Amino acid sequence: MNKVLSVDSLHKFYGAKAAVSGISFEVARNEIVGLLGPNGAGKTTTINMILGVLEPTTGTIRIEGRDVTTDRSRALACTNFTAVYATLPGNLTVYQNLRFLGMIYDVKQLSSRIEELLAQFDLKVFRNVKCGLLSSGEQTRVQLAKALINRPHLLLLDEPTASLDPSAAREIRATIRAFTMRDGVGVLWTSHNMYEVQDVCDRALFLSHGKILLEGDPKTLPQEHGKTSLEELFITIAREPLTLGAE
Repeated sequence: MNKVLSVDSLHKFYGAKAAVSGISFEVARNEIVGLLGPNGAGKTTTINMILGVLEPTTGTIRIEGRDVTTDRSRALACTNFTAVYATLPGNLTVYQNLRFLGMIYDVKQLSSRIEELLAQFDLKVFRNVKCGLLSSGEQTRVQLAKALINRPHLLLLDEPTASLDPSAAREIRATIRAFTMRDGVGVLWTSHNMYEVQDVCDRALFLSHGKILLEGDPKTLPQEHGKTSLEELFITIAREPLTLGAE
């Protein structure tokens, strides 16, 4: 099965207001897909429905062919995520957090997996430090280690490098890219950093008012719509979505 994630005709209503309005897309193995759009476009709502945190009003979400609504446990067992708003318990050390989460996912040979991740994300010196005492960049690295602990087939990354300096962010992008290619992972990646999107994503989906307005290669999309850069295209979508939607 080449598709890790399949989203079909997904809607989420709050009363009469549509937060997500009939979106459909897929994420394949060895693919990083950018989910882009201004604040309030529906990105976080979409991710929360994929994670089973929110129930769709209508539509289906399948992870490796398993319906998240009817087979949630098995669908999410091969999924993981990181998000700036989902912090780890600050009173637990880095090691304790990773061990606790590894036990939830029933990770085999957990101790060696933790050591591997501590080395990979340059966290060995912080293994016995409580997460609440770490800097935002250090906490981001712990979050990414947590997201990879179960070797997920689907990885959801919501602003994964937001707190990192440019050098660290570049290393993290390279690490995730290598992991994606090596292990046949599909990644759904949200970011407001358009340089990052062009650097790491194979495809980009632009959301506006809960709908997918544009889709394509982030390196060529701007020129296809008469823009000089992905950032200019993003700003246009944020300010004048109906103009682009009519093209």
